[in-house]
Amino acid sequence: MSFPFDCISDFMFFETELGHSDVILVPGSRHPQLMERAAMLYQQGIAPLILPSGGVTQHFETTEWEFLRNVGVSLGISPQAILQEDKATNTFENARFSLKVLQDKGLNPKKVVLVCKNYHARRALLTYQIIFPRETIFYVSPVIDKTGTSKDNWFLDENRIRYVMNELEKVGKYFRPAILQIGLNG
Repeated sequence: MSFPFDCISDFMFFETELGHSDVILVPGSRHPQLMERAAMLYQQGIAPLILPSGGVTQHFETTEWEFLRNVGVSLGISPQAILQEDKATNTFENARFSLKVLQDKGLNPKKVVLVCKNYHARRALLTYQIIFPRETIFYVSPVIDKTGTSKDNWFLDENRIRYVMNELEKVGKYFRPAILQIGLNG
């Protein structure tokens, strides 16, 4: 059965095919499912490095990076394969600071995997595409996080509707100025 908001589902919830990449990027979060997916992809040989990103958040003493790193190490990922970005407080900073970490290590990734929450996939991808060089190829590997929100159920629960609609609103807020700047500057 088709719903009038299927276009929202299709826009917000998507994934791409995966290919061998230079690094797996994980925008900050305290959802272990993200690092579990990144670890699985790493162990499959998709990329030689994982870069979780995220600083201190409200109500927690440790950074999102440390939380995600600890999940990865507990899953058998070598600490040397996990790069560090522990200052970011939002998705734009996740992208900007992650790119700087890579560049500071002399890495210029041509292909990357972005592991993110499924309802955050569109905003995360657009954000990283704006920050990273235009020639960077992004593969998106979204996960269902601990909220259980999915393309098939987000519209059946008030909290899940809020998660998805907040993300959709942020797409407009985040990219309105970026679109204007890119449009004017070519």
